[in-house]
Amino acid sequence: MPFVELFAPKGALDGERGRRVKERLVAEVMLAEGAPDNEAAREISWLVVNEPQEWFVGGRPIAGQEQPRYVVRVSVPAGSLDDDKRADMIQRITRVLSEGEEDPGRLHDKPVAWVHLIEIADGNWGAMGKIFRFSDIIEYVIGAPVPG
Repeated sequence: MPFVELFAPKGALDGERGRRVKERLVAEVMLAEGAPDNEAAREISWLVVNEPQEWFVGGRPIAGQEQPRYVVRVSVPAGSLDDDKRADMIQRITRVLSEGEEDPGRLHDKPVAWVHLIEIADGNWGAMGKIFRFSDIIEYVIGAPVPG
């Protein structure tokens, strides 16, 4: 159940390439997380795009002609990732973002796209007016109680 926040300068992801980035980002995160590809998992895997009016780096505003920078924050339940999944997720996110670029190699050459993986402690997810523990999320997604 990833919750993905994509921060990009206003207009940086307009057009066909930007649309593809937005469509693929959550799917790639779900694959890295190991979530099943079913309707229930897709229903609770969200992407929110934030396009700040201003973007500053090192205390100075990014000029309109400069290439965009990105931040992607992925919130997942604690315990759903290990180091291999984290590395895979960061690689997938970087690849999706780079495919939306005129210069795809730029995101692999310079730290202009940051990925923050946020693991939410068990018991700190909530939906439908109640606490959703990791086991509850799994049960919701697979449609069966989790043993143990």
